Amino acid sequence: MDPQSAYQAVLKEVRKKISGKSDVIELMFIALVANGHCLLEGVPGVAKTTMTKTLSDSIQAEFGRIQGTPDLTPRDIVGYTYLDENNNIQLKKGPVFTNILLVDELNRSPPRTMAALLETLEERQVTLGNATLPLYKPFIAFATQNPLNIEGTVPIPKVLADRFLMRIAVGYPTMEEEEAMLRIKEREMKVETQKIIGTEDIISYQDMVNDIIMPDEVAKYITQMVNATRTDIHVIMGGSPRAEISFMRCGKAKALIEGRKEMNIDDVKFLARPVLSHRIAVKSTGGLGVNGIIDGIVATLH
Repeated sequence: MDPQSAYQAVLKEVRKKISGKSDVIELMFIALVANGHCLLEGVPGVAKTTMTKTLSDSIQAEFGRIQGTPDLTPRDIVGYTYLDENNNIQLKKGPVFTNILLVDELNRSPPRTMAALLETLEERQVTLGNATLPLYKPFIAFATQNPLNIEGTVPIPKVLADRFLMRIAVGYPTMEEEEAMLRIKEREMKVETQKIIGTEDIISYQDMVNDIIMPDEVAKYITQMVNATRTDIHVIMGGSPRAEISFMRCGKAKALIEGRKEMNIDDVKFLARPVLSHRIAVKSTGGLGVNGIIDGIVATLH
């Protein structure tokens, strides 16, 4: 199945259990195709976990889940070694050994545990004792986080947040979407999500992303946008070169699932908030939020 048809078929399956959220679902599928991880941020109860689980259910792949709690330890994520009854060293693999990983409420986890995710997300490998073990292919992590004013949350370090390809804001649904959601929940037990694609398809799409063209004017626009975050007077820390690479990968993936052979500037504009919002730090006295600064940059760039 070609990427465009696969996306539409997966979207149809997700629609069985989710109302609205078209942009969010598209961005999550883009992350799969771009071979990158995603942060999903929103208040509890806006279907962050449900969307991730439903998307996973539409793919023939292994799914793992970690619940962020204040007592979560690194071994709960990556696994551990132990001696069996014969004094042989055995390995107990953690839930990161999967294809699609959901880390629920990541920012309720202690900093030491968040640090354990760095190697996992960036290198797609785990070091246990003297052994370095590669993770499965594909490996995509979706981490949900609550706003920082929710009790028990801690800020995610920028060095960890930067490892996520995108941060997707999940807001409250409209009244029409909530009404549709009630009907979906009413018949939920009667609806099954069909497997549309497999891991081999995802890997194939990830390879096809490399064949999408990025025109010179698009590359220039990306570098101008990221540079603008570094020179804005309201910004303490702007986007790194990793932000530019994320724009390129996500833009190419978006073009691929829309049936185009090259990405364009509109793709970059669509991706501006998801790619930049978790990568830049704003002065508390600036008077502008992160999204306001990003929207201002998009409005002034030509």
